[in-house]
Amino acid sequence: MNFGYWESKMEEAGNKPIEPLKILLIEPFYGGSHKQLIDLLMQSYGSDEIDLVSMPAKKWPWRARTSALWLSTVLPQNADQLFKTLFASSVLNLAELVALRPDISRLPKKILYFHENQLVYPVRKSENQERDFQFGYNQILSSLVADQVIFNSLFNQNSFLDSISSFLKLIPDFRPKDLKDKILPKCAVLYFPINFSDLQLQPHKKDRIVNSGPLHILWPHRWEHDKDPQLFFEIILKLKTDGVKFHLSVLGEQFSEVPPIFEAAKTDLEEEILNWGYLSSKSDYYEVLGSADVVVSTAKHEFYGVAMLEAVHHGCYPLCPNSLVYPELYSENYLFNTPNQLFKKLKHFCKCPDVVRNCEIELDTRKFSWNSLRSSFLELFS
Repeated sequence: MNFGYWESKMEEAGNKPIEPLKILLIEPFYGGSHKQLIDLLMQSYGSDEIDLVSMPAKKWPWRARTSALWLSTVLPQNADQLFKTLFASSVLNLAELVALRPDISRLPKKILYFHENQLVYPVRKSENQERDFQFGYNQILSSLVADQVIFNSLFNQNSFLDSISSFLKLIPDFRPKDLKDKILPKCAVLYFPINFSDLQLQPHKKDRIVNSGPLHILWPHRWEHDKDPQLFFEIILKLKTDGVKFHLSVLGEQFSEVPPIFEAAKTDLEEEILNWGYLSSKSDYYEVLGSADVVVSTAKHEFYGVAMLEAVHHGCYPLCPNSLVYPELYSENYLFNTPNQLFKKLKHFCKCPDVVRNCEIELDTRKFSWNSLRSSFLELFS
């Protein structure tokens, strides 16, 4: 935080107005894609133009429930004299923060960025879990008090807005109406920017000799239930049972509760596995992407999909569900409607790997790059 400098400037100025610091970034869950976006924004401004208050990316539910209270105690007083713009992810309950801190509410522009939305987040019905109403409710309240509401995809925006009415029906009585009409005029879509410059690649061009040997299948997602690893491994094990040859890399972040299917699959697929587990080194991670032929998503919850786009940028052929955000980003060639369709496509590619190795992927990933999107993000703060 850079607050001491600005508070000292205020003391020097006395009662005279000073030129406010331009941007205040708030990220209660500073990790993963949230961190990537914040870091890109920080790199685009000088230290005297932007400041960041963040919390580590741990215990997401508690960040969503309580971060506003902690933030209200650490942000400098008279924030409206220091900052012109606030930018925060939708993990923050912005409504609580501006209620606790009226000076924050007076900022000319308060921007909320949705990496995901909790109104349609899947729950584990098999474990009899119920949706936590508070998370979605907080996001609705935050959208009402924000000046601009930015989504990382059209699917994210529409699924949020179209679910408000049905979501609020969970309230037993005295339900508010027409909230969608109040939020919609503030909304816009701005794709999450991927720093492809780190990759040192042109779209879809491999940085090594084209593969030979068995098809290399990649699954690069978080090891959580909403990515449906159960379905993925069922299909992969069926391929093995049918006697087709392939190699497998399973990457992605792991958290405290890892679905048990991973341990079982690691044993059952020991002969096929080339890479297993999270790779902290970007260069190592990109090397695996560059060696794979097909990247697969079986997600039940996806509003954008950075890992898929990174893999496609490296030349991997994508296979995605014909649902969620995927039809917005990928043509029908890369979509499947049923698990059986996914199985048949993978089996065909395993038998004829050159089909995917020699094809040109119909997706220009450069439009998702930081180089392409940077000016649009910076315009938010103008």
